Amino acid sequence: MPSQPSVQELQQPTSVKDALALQQRDYDCTSCRVMGSVVFTGMGIYSYASGMRQLREREREILRSGSRFGLGARKGAIYALSASLVGLGVYRLQN
Repeated sequence: MPSQPSVQELQQPTSVKDALALQQRDYDCTSCRVMGSVVFTGMGIYSYASGMRQLREREREILRSGSRFGLGARKGAIYALSASLVGLGVYRLQN
């Protein structure tokens, strides 16, 4: 087990060289990126499927309610949320 740093060591500012060296060592493993990507993409697909299913089930209620957020706005919100989550999944896989 590594020893704990002293108070004096913690109070010293970190040099730019040391900070860059730490940043280069700090990376995600491939399995972490793949898992994160699968989770985000899965959430996007699930939110699209469940959101559209619920809209189909409640279409009459929504149309009768006279809400200013009709079916088009709600479908657009589901599309945007789903596309954002899938986009985050693709981004997570790359970075």
